[in-house]
Amino acid sequence: LVLELNQVIIPTYGTVPDQQILHTPEWADFDGKPDSLFFSDGQRRIDFVLVYEDESKKMTHKRSDRKKQKRKRQVYESNLINNGLQLEATRSVLDEKLIFVKVHAPWEVLCTYAEVMHIKLPLQPNDLKTRDSAFNWFSSLFRVDENIIKPEQEFFTAPFQKEHLSNFYIQDKDTFFNPATRSRIVHFILSRVEYATKNNVKKFGINKLLDTGIYKAAFPLHDSSFRHLSTDPNCPSERYLLYREWAHPKNIFKLQPLDFVRRYYGEKIGIYFAWLGFYTNMLIVAAFVGVGCFLYGCLTKDNCTWSQEVCDPNIGGNIIMCPQCDKVCTYWNLTITCESSKKLCIFDSFGTLVFAVFMGIWVTLFLEFWKRRQAELEYEWDTVEYLEQEEQVRPEYEARCTHVVMNEITQQEEHVPYTACGKCIRMTFCTSAVFFWILLIIASVIGVIVYRLSVFLVFSATLSQHISGTEAIRKYLTPQTATSVTASLISFVVIMVLNIIYEKVAILITDFELPRTQTDYENSLTTKMFLFQFVNYYSSCFYIAFFKGKFVGHPGNPVYWLGKYRNEECDPGGCLLELTTQLAIIVGGKAIWNNIQEVLLPWVKNLIGRYCAAARSEKVVPRWEQDYHLQPIGKLGLFYEYLEMVIQFGFVTLFVASFPLAPLLALINNMLEIRLDAWKLTTQFRRMVPQKAQDIGAWQPILQGIAILAVVTNAMIIAFTSDMIPRLVYYWSFSVPPYGSHSSHTMEGYINSTLSVFNISDFKNASKPFSPWFGNQATCRQVYRDLRYPPGHQHQYEHNIYYWHVIAAKLAFIIVMEHVIYFVKFIISYVIPDVSQKTKSKVKREKYLTQKLLHENDLKVVKKTMGKIADKIIKGVDSAFQPKAE
Repeated sequence: LVLELNQVIIPTYGTVPDQQILHTPEWADFDGKPDSLFFSDGQRRIDFVLVYEDESKKMTHKRSDRKKQKRKRQVYESNLINNGLQLEATRSVLDEKLIFVKVHAPWEVLCTYAEVMHIKLPLQPNDLKTRDSAFNWFSSLFRVDENIIKPEQEFFTAPFQKEHLSNFYIQDKDTFFNPATRSRIVHFILSRVEYATKNNVKKFGINKLLDTGIYKAAFPLHDSSFRHLSTDPNCPSERYLLYREWAHPKNIFKLQPLDFVRRYYGEKIGIYFAWLGFYTNMLIVAAFVGVGCFLYGCLTKDNCTWSQEVCDPNIGGNIIMCPQCDKVCTYWNLTITCESSKKLCIFDSFGTLVFAVFMGIWVTLFLEFWKRRQAELEYEWDTVEYLEQEEQVRPEYEARCTHVVMNEITQQEEHVPYTACGKCIRMTFCTSAVFFWILLIIASVIGVIVYRLSVFLVFSATLSQHISGTEAIRKYLTPQTATSVTASLISFVVIMVLNIIYEKVAILITDFELPRTQTDYENSLTTKMFLFQFVNYYSSCFYIAFFKGKFVGHPGNPVYWLGKYRNEECDPGGCLLELTTQLAIIVGGKAIWNNIQEVLLPWVKNLIGRYCAAARSEKVVPRWEQDYHLQPIGKLGLFYEYLEMVIQFGFVTLFVASFPLAPLLALINNMLEIRLDAWKLTTQFRRMVPQKAQDIGAWQPILQGIAILAVVTNAMIIAFTSDMIPRLVYYWSFSVPPYGSHSSHTMEGYINSTLSVFNISDFKNASKPFSPWFGNQATCRQVYRDLRYPPGHQHQYEHNIYYWHVIAAKLAFIIVMEHVIYFVKFIISYVIPDVSQKTKSKVKREKYLTQKLLHENDLKVVKKTMGKIADKIIKGVDSAFQPKAE
């Protein structure tokens, strides 16, 4: 491929000598047509725009530096012209320092590079009969009006070949290559043309010129303003239609015109919005079931016996709890947790169990149906064999290809950037760096835990803790609540700060890896960033769900962190409510932060730019200058959009057992997210370079991994974080003889049975509270359900039989729930094929036509030619052996 690029793509790949005359762009003044997308002659379409600052007017650099920059730019533009591109330069209307270089690719250049890039183009219209779906009448209510955005005609396509030009469906040369394809071809050339050679190292590509400031911007043009139709009749105004029918808030309940989005922005943008729309539609079902489970919890909370016992002054009012920390904490009354126990009844109910099982099945249905939808898009958008045929090597990889190796398949020499040993060293270094930064994140989580342990002492000493007090604030502002909320806020701030650092670290590591193609680069970066984000966002939730309050000992023998800080305890109802609080703060704060960063900042920047140009607003500004003042999309493009949604997907699936309303909140957020992303692309950002994409890349296996992990986490949340299993064990075994005293199965007495008793005389001096003891009782109750024998028993403070029954029931529940859900997931994956029969038929038909039109016709010509030659040979032989006439 490198040899092909050197010979075909870059015929002038070498240093241009100083004495050689350089080709320069044509110069033309702005013709006063603000919506024109053509050169000054009105014929040649503008496929790309380069922007630079006139070196003679620069004041920030030395004269020698300006001269070097100008030389590199002139060499680069000359090589572009040598490659067949046509350039036209125009000075800015608003700023005389700026020069806009418009780039046009003629027909011959487009054909040459379309063949080199293996771009698939139409052979003939799709002639397969299609059956309308039974749901078409319903979906038509939400589709965009076909009179406004007409459906695209379907074609069978094949990789373009110049020698078979007559076999392709060409009605008009000007429209055969659409604007997105033209821009992609021009960007391919721009990325591979040289501008200098230093120490026998070739420097090339528009990206490096942008990084060094030689060019200020490079972008394809929007085809019109988003506010009104183009005044140029030759411009289709697709941007205006996209804004009105896709990005405008009025379309929030409409289906997206995905084919139109793909045609304008390319397959990479299209596949993102297709996935986001599909995910949002699937969330409707999950949100409906989640709301049903939440309402079930609300309706049954008044029948929650254990909560009633906590709030009952004759039961909970007579239960005195042991201090939750050493010395400064005091004894307290169980009724303080009355309000939290009522809220916990909503989330810790049988409805949550049903919803957790449902979500384990839902996530499988989502992934399987998305595979089918993705397969349809791969065919319709001509990306079925994209990775094998079309994707090109990254220029950065090409430039480092200095080592020669033997290809095992072709048995020919090929150039690579590093040897096998060098590749091993790079991978070892990168893997070590990734693990180092992940350990650093874990260290920050431990820091937040230490904060929790230390600040709890402060809150316990300062907040009112009198048993006889009846202040309303104590119902809500307990030491546990204050510690949880402040720790969650600090955790959120730490997460946001670390995200900024890890983004740069992940990019540096991936650049050092030097992936071969852009897809390889993005997949590698995606994996690293997700590992960082996974630990960063979810570690605090995993701590609360599975570690907090699990290893705390008992009042007479507590467990300490670092030999100093007493381990955290959960409320009598468990840590489920605190997990819900943590999720709400992180998810809500993340959504607000992302919207500020992604939408508000570009809008403010553009607003300031328009305000600064208000004094010159009477001037007519051309389309290329209007687009220049928009915000650049960034090198990573949609990476952060995917990352945001996948992190949300993790919160919706991994911890859904603690918060059934998560799918509803995600649904509302995503409905807004689709329109906000669309609005941002169409109004605030320059047009992206259209790119091909076969699928959602590395995000697909990440989603599958989250789906598998979600079954385990939800089963463990129900088993170990919620109080459901201990309640069931009490109801069926320990409320009736031989362990209980009730005549029938009941939840009465559950609270009194599960809070272990501790004798206050057994406190050690290091943990004995300063506050005096209120009342005549000689015992207090443990905060958490540790299920130990009472004082005076021969095994006092050791785990009782109830504890081991509960542990066995929890383990059995996890095993049964996991196996049932995984079995159902396996059946669903087997029953639903990844590719529908309709799509398979289209693929087979297209391959048949490609074989027939592009290969069999050639064979017929060869056979016909060889047949004529054979006839001549046979006639010559016959005449040679005929007897001479006597």
